[in-house]
Amino acid sequence: MKLVVQRVTRASVEVEGRIVGEIGKGYLVLFGAGKGDNEQMCQKLADKLSKLRIFSDENDKINLSLSDVKGDVLVVSQFTLYADCSHGNRPSFVNAAPPDEANALYEYFMKVLSEKIEGRVEKGIFGADMKVSLLNDGPFTVVLEA
Repeated sequence: MKLVVQRVTRASVEVEGRIVGEIGKGYLVLFGAGKGDNEQMCQKLADKLSKLRIFSDENDKINLSLSDVKGDVLVVSQFTLYADCSHGNRPSFVNAAPPDEANALYEYFMKVLSEKIEGRVEKGIFGADMKVSLLNDGPFTVVLEA
């Protein structure tokens, strides 16, 4: 399981011209599930994400968590995080979890994360053609894997 976490000032996801998820200050998270991933990995990454300290404190030191800044999270499913470009120029996605499994893990991750943070947890629509907009704060981007 892979998460690409971007600290943002704002972010939104649009499907068919309609905004389906939107946040202010917080994290835009791109979520990818791989073959063999499980619910325990979701729990581990949701816990890590909820405690991740990548916001600046009053001394401009990276020391504050999402709850410290009363931030929100927008989670967008993205199977392309499992793209394998090692052979040729066209990515292979054989390492991504099958859609039904990936969606179940995505929904479970959202449920667990909602229980761990105080702010809102918004999401895109699994499998849809989504347009993601964000204002990256920093920029500050980290990758979490389980």
